[in-house]
Amino acid sequence: MNIKRAKEEIKNTAAAYLLKDEDGEYAIPSMRQRPVLLIGPPGVGKTQIMEQAARECGIGLVAYTITHHTRQSAVGLPRIETREFDGQKYAVTEYTMSEIVAAVYRKMEETGLKEGILFLDEINCVSETLAPAMLQFLQYKTFGSHKIPDGWLIVAAGNPPEYNKSVREFDIVTLDRMKRIYVEPDYSVWKEYALGKELHGAILSYLDLKPENFCRIETTVDGKRFATPRGWEDLSDLLKVYERLGKEADREVVAQYIQFPAIAKDFANYLKLYQKYQKDYQADEILKGNWSEALCDQAGRAAFDERLSLVGLLLTRVRGLMRGLEDLEEQLELMMRRLRECQEAIQEKGAGALRQEMSQMEQELEQKRVQGLLERREKRIRQGAIAVLEEIAEGLEKEDVQEPWEFVREKFSGLSDRYEEMREECGQKLEHAFDFLEAAFGTGQELVVFVTELNASPSCLHFLKEYHCPRYFQYNKSLLFEDQEQQMREQIDQLKGNLR
Repeated sequence: MNIKRAKEEIKNTAAAYLLKDEDGEYAIPSMRQRPVLLIGPPGVGKTQIMEQAARECGIGLVAYTITHHTRQSAVGLPRIETREFDGQKYAVTEYTMSEIVAAVYRKMEETGLKEGILFLDEINCVSETLAPAMLQFLQYKTFGSHKIPDGWLIVAAGNPPEYNKSVREFDIVTLDRMKRIYVEPDYSVWKEYALGKELHGAILSYLDLKPENFCRIETTVDGKRFATPRGWEDLSDLLKVYERLGKEADREVVAQYIQFPAIAKDFANYLKLYQKYQKDYQADEILKGNWSEALCDQAGRAAFDERLSLVGLLLTRVRGLMRGLEDLEEQLELMMRRLRECQEAIQEKGAGALRQEMSQMEQELEQKRVQGLLERREKRIRQGAIAVLEEIAEGLEKEDVQEPWEFVREKFSGLSDRYEEMREECGQKLEHAFDFLEAAFGTGQELVVFVTELNASPSCLHFLKEYHCPRYFQYNKSLLFEDQEQQMREQIDQLKGNLR
């Protein structure tokens, strides 16, 4: 299955394992809660979905790469204790608490989350001395003499043998006590994630053209060659920082992340073209409606790869605008909700009540950070809301305000007006994008790609639900008709095949 489906399976497993009956006991007893085993190529996103699943389920996460552990750190150290049996005293070997088990209890104390996921990566690459203890752990959920607390499900991950020569095969007895999920790379699913993470436009445009290079791992006489989703994501972060620093990422830099020489060379060449297209076409100016017939003619005569890259440049800008607008909308909704909750206190105490509310918001933000439940976008929105409330509080303190709530309402109204202006501006830029694409390409494949990619972005869909854009609905309807026609043709071909 793909990584998106795997994440849903993890969430469903958590929901099932953590469900309690009418007596307050787990519906599936702890000993019958099979550990989940994720098997898939390196860099496909196994660790990322654990973080997402824990955050979306509102539970804790403790993650370890098990190859970093020895038997002593995983099981605990032996110690001699005196025990009495039938009136006789004996020296008995016991074990200190495992570092891993202790980490689970520490997470519970620090965050207040009593339930969670214990994630062990590279589970099938443990050392020979640790292997028996790991088998015991997977079967009985104990390290040494210490059990994982109830309410914590175990998820392990590993790579297939063809990707790692250190892999140890699990026996049937162990596998029969686990839920095994095999994860396969899927570009269309990864692209949803990439859009949410705002990966560099050049990478998305390149992989749209050559999706076969998204995840490739080969073994040759010269060694292993690989390009993985993790490599593309890390390269994206570097490209963004390099652009801010005014530095260039050449073939050698790309090859540090995409360790498949032919793909690294191909992308490095494409990156140069992408940067050239940025200068030649000036996507920001196109979205302002500032383009000439000569530029339009140049785009219409360009090669197919160049035309798709231009569409990608426009999409990158449009998605960024719509994402920023959605962030502002959520920030305003958060502020409005919090202001209404303390309306009476603001009218009575002014800035003091507002600062008290801000302090509460900061404490909630810190708590979510400690719990590991704070996603970067949510952090950005909440911090932005706090900063705006700080400005309003300063205004209340500086001015002689007789009606504090009216002052706050007026300031908030100004922010709402700014949001409406940005929304209208965003809509105008979308219209200008359609103007240019129609002038350059008519109703060709480029517009189909543009509308399809708008549909793939949650932020764009959110915007288009509220903003009426006739041409978007026109081309979207045409696209839907083409999809239905293609499905009908496939069904007819299948029927013909069955009749033969």
